[in-house]
Amino acid sequence: MSKPITRAEDGAFGAPAPVVSVSPVVLPAAGRGADLEVRVSAPVTGSDLPIIVFAHGYGSSSDGYLPLAHSWAARGFVVVQPTFLDSRTFGLGPDDPRTPSIWKHRIEDVTRVLDHLDVIEASVPGLTGRVDRSRIAAVGHSFGAQTTGMLLGARMRGPDGRLGDDLSDPRIKVGVLLCAGGRGGAALSPLAREHFPYLNQVYAEMTTPTLVVAGDRDQSPLTVRGPEWFTDAYTLSPGPKSLLTLFGAEHLLGGISGSLVTETTDENPARVAAVQRLTWAYLRTAFYPDDRAWSVACAELMASPTPQGRVESK
Repeated sequence: MSKPITRAEDGAFGAPAPVVSVSPVVLPAAGRGADLEVRVSAPVTGSDLPIIVFAHGYGSSSDGYLPLAHSWAARGFVVVQPTFLDSRTFGLGPDDPRTPSIWKHRIEDVTRVLDHLDVIEASVPGLTGRVDRSRIAAVGHSFGAQTTGMLLGARMRGPDGRLGDDLSDPRIKVGVLLCAGGRGGAALSPLAREHFPYLNQVYAEMTTPTLVVAGDRDQSPLTVRGPEWFTDAYTLSPGPKSLLTLFGAEHLLGGISGSLVTETTDENPARVAAVQRLTWAYLRTAFYPDDRAWSVACAELMASPTPQGRVESK
């Protein structure tokens, strides 16, 4: 199948194309307590467009991370952003029966998106027939990265020490994990062990090609290991994997959750631009191996007199 038609030459980020975004697109979700709402963004031109399903961080929604989603859509991807049940828009309390398994509801929601691609494709005027369903990527940030990791092959270790079910989805061919929590067990803080037992993830069977993105100043109350914890998805999983370590970056990587957001503690537009550029390039080359986007982006990163980070691969 041919490459999607975009303005960019091979290896070049290029100028953004016009994008159309539709929200909410409502998917039926029996037993969830509420239908699943998603945002769909796509370039107004182009064919054979690959898909990105993006999993937001805890408390966010399909209205978050729009600069990131728009950047991908403007350069040849159809981006689908579900709003998960932990979104502040739902206001689920700790006593809600769905709360203990909120992590699993997220995985089911992404699966629901993949099961309803016909509805999603038809929701955007002019998109029908322009989507390449053989090329699907999953991307997530923070709690969304845990969701994505499970869909890529990570497993959860239960209180009895046994690995939980394999919840990976073979329709997802490649992934990007932004600030994914690392190993569980002794690496977790007392806070995490008491309140977030589902963070006990294991990466030994996550075989799907993945780019792991971590900030070297991402200090989390969920671990006793410091920023290095966020590289576990790379170091503890088999290849092929790449690790992008961003210098000076905290948990929001310079502000990827959106413009003018108060939760950003390390606001840095250049860092956000690097995340946009490098994640796009990684996915572009993953889907079209003859495209030099990833090698060009990595070379440009390292050639800068003040590089935003470094890349390693296995």
